[in-house]
Amino acid sequence: MGKFAVGLMSGTSVDGIDAALVKLNGFGVHTKVDLVSFFTVPFAFDVRDEILRSMDLDTSNSALICSLHFKLGYLFADAVKMVCKKAKVPLSKIDFIASHGQTIYHLPQQDGQLAKSTLQIAEPAVIAYETGITVISNFRSMDMAAGGEGAPLVPYADFLLYRSDSRGRALQNIGGIGNVTVLPKQCTLDDLIAFDTGPGNMIIDELCKILKGKPFDKAGKWASQGIVHKEMAQSWLTMDYFKMAPPKSTGRELFGIQFTKQLLQSCGDLPAEDLIATATYFTALSIAESYKQFVFPKAHIDEMIIGGGGGFNETLIQMIRSLLPNITVLTQEDMGFSSEAKEAIAFAILGNETMNGRQSNVPKATGADGAVILGSITLPPNGRMNFGGNV
Repeated sequence: MGKFAVGLMSGTSVDGIDAALVKLNGFGVHTKVDLVSFFTVPFAFDVRDEILRSMDLDTSNSALICSLHFKLGYLFADAVKMVCKKAKVPLSKIDFIASHGQTIYHLPQQDGQLAKSTLQIAEPAVIAYETGITVISNFRSMDMAAGGEGAPLVPYADFLLYRSDSRGRALQNIGGIGNVTVLPKQCTLDDLIAFDTGPGNMIIDELCKILKGKPFDKAGKWASQGIVHKEMAQSWLTMDYFKMAPPKSTGRELFGIQFTKQLLQSCGDLPAEDLIATATYFTALSIAESYKQFVFPKAHIDEMIIGGGGGFNETLIQMIRSLLPNITVLTQEDMGFSSEAKEAIAFAILGNETMNGRQSNVPKATGADGAVILGSITLPPNGRMNFGGNV
């Protein structure tokens, strides 16, 4: 019969809210998932500006984050309504919503007096009230409580959907940040390798916004017109993060607006196309070098499958292929899936595990002391739980 769920995701690119309406059958290794409908609700300029100001230590304040937490709750609820309307599936048929929320800050390790911590906002009570549906949210905190970094979490879903008995696969997501899930052929969860490779589209997008007045480099057109300054990209690769062995995770704190501002201060005399081309190459290079250091010594990989917005950047994909000529580089679309919907689908799968009382972090990937059940469950105002899982 199957159950309907909506996965909600707003990533480090801060483009908008991805809503994936899926039909789920089973759980654990028996999980089957079909994408029914997908919808992206772009953030209005003022909302995106509030999110970015909330992330910036120079402009953030508690009142701004408090207000935004509820404001995003309403927007996330609207995204659920929109994707269901698009699919002509009434809200009453939805068994649960799995909301990742919007990451405001992520501290994977203690920093002086700042505790190891993470914060995703978009008030689940608002989503539950507005839709009348049970909401699972706050997925990363339990893993951190167990000693992990709270990231990456998508590897569990990758394992369920992409494990192969005949091919070693690397699931490379390129959103604002790049992250990889490595699935050696015939692997178990204990064989899985996963970590953040470094920047994805974040630096590229910020340069496009500042230098071109556009949110991103469509199909990598500007990057294709510029000269890549390889020495510059190589110098960025000397950052401590790239020397760290997994498990590791990163975010806007390292590769966000401050990185781009410093880049423009030191190299702003270069043509815009050169800077965009070099930032694109840096993303490709950081992925390739991460594989060479931390993947290839441990696992044979036949193919890389790229998801996220980077899957539509033809210049970036070509750079990755040239840097890793011995593996086949594909996109989610080549596999019959959706690059845009991948992470929203993954959180729907994680929500399904939570609603069935099952652990779904991968301690080897996050560094947690053990497997835990992820997320907090918020009931709708009538207290009715549509889902019949073991919770």
